[in-house]
Amino acid sequence: MRAIMTVTGLDHVGIFAAVTTKLAQLGVNILDVSQTLMDEYFTAILLCDLSRSEHSIQQVREAMREVEQQERLSIQLQSEEIFKAMHTI
Repeated sequence: MRAIMTVTGLDHVGIFAAVTTKLAQLGVNILDVSQTLMDEYFTAILLCDLSRSEHSIQQVREAMREVEQQERLSIQLQSEEIFKAMHTI
């Protein structure tokens, strides 16, 4: 299963490291990433592959809450299929 993750928050050292380290621990592969700074705000969109992970999308969401709290971020994760359906007219 592939999923789209969005990460937003005030920019500071270690955001991307914290997010990607947790994903690696969960066995989630990052297929593509787009990130930018908008003034003092960090934003990133990651295309993730959960097919080799032992964790469900819900378990990954729950595990990322720790990163959200520690790094003061907003992290959203949704199935690529749902994402595509939302953006299809």
